[in-house]
Amino acid sequence: MVRFGLIGTNKITEDFIKAASQIDAFSLTAVYSRTQERALEFAHQYGIAHTFTNLEAMATSHEIDAVYIASPNSYHAQQAVLCMNHGKHVLCEKPMASNAAELSRMVEAAKRNKVLLMEAMKPTLVPNFHVIRQNLHKIGPVRRSVIHYSQYSSRYDAFKAGAMPNAFNPIFSNGALMDIGVYGVYSTVLLFGKPKKVHANAFMLGSGVDGEGSILLKYDDMESVIMYSKITHSFLPCEIQGEKGNIIFDKVNVPGKVEILYRDGTKEDLTVPQEPHSMVYETREFVELINQGELESRVNSQTHSMIVMEIMDEVRKQIGLVYAADISLVEED
Repeated sequence: MVRFGLIGTNKITEDFIKAASQIDAFSLTAVYSRTQERALEFAHQYGIAHTFTNLEAMATSHEIDAVYIASPNSYHAQQAVLCMNHGKHVLCEKPMASNAAELSRMVEAAKRNKVLLMEAMKPTLVPNFHVIRQNLHKIGPVRRSVIHYSQYSSRYDAFKAGAMPNAFNPIFSNGALMDIGVYGVYSTVLLFGKPKKVHANAFMLGSGVDGEGSILLKYDDMESVIMYSKITHSFLPCEIQGEKGNIIFDKVNVPGKVEILYRDGTKEDLTVPQEPHSMVYETREFVELINQGELESRVNSQTHSMIVMEIMDEVRKQIGLVYAADISLVEED
């Protein structure tokens, strides 16, 4: 059994619990929250034995082997390094850090302490994403990839009314790129590797974060276009265009339907069954790696996470998106 502690008591954590409960080797043991009231409430709801309001106390606890971090993005690096320095494996929500410099510190801590560090990027581990990778050769040389993910945020109306929800607050390293765009960037890197050039545009909100944007990733013989938004919605599928045909899939965050439309008009349905709780695949990968004594995923690898973070750093540089975490790094240097 791998005994987990949770950092974060939000909806994504609840989704994680529902998915992870299907894994025999998963044991939910502890939860951290800033307030004892919320920690006890969450623990009672999910039958968690131990509660913590001090993160170092949780990191040093002998009751857990690993932590799942689902706190605001700006806290990921500090919390992960603390836990890894006390020998805990870390499954960290996407994006794993605010910037590449933070991620470098996390990777160094993982290697120094000989623990597993993995980004909780769910689409790259679901069966239908694997199907896409397996069947790319059927459409001939790929010339263009078009990734759409635009989802009108449930918090955007409050933002327009004058509130400052975390989703649009640069203090927490948030915005459309970090929350939505990262899916397209990570999936593209898994499919096609590190790009040669990056070009980005965005619409910036009054809070200083991006509301929507587009990224062009240039490769030697193809290009990938990534469009993302938290202030509009898109019903378009994603498409990989090859010289012999196109792979079309419904959603980049959780590919559920995949088909090939060949140039002659014939279709091939590639869709395979998937668990309804899509987070089960990333959690199973993480637990199995621990039990096998592995320190890195081959799919959601630290190398892939670093390439993605470097791309997003460049995107932010081009669109003028600066986080408090970036400023603190400059001050430390």
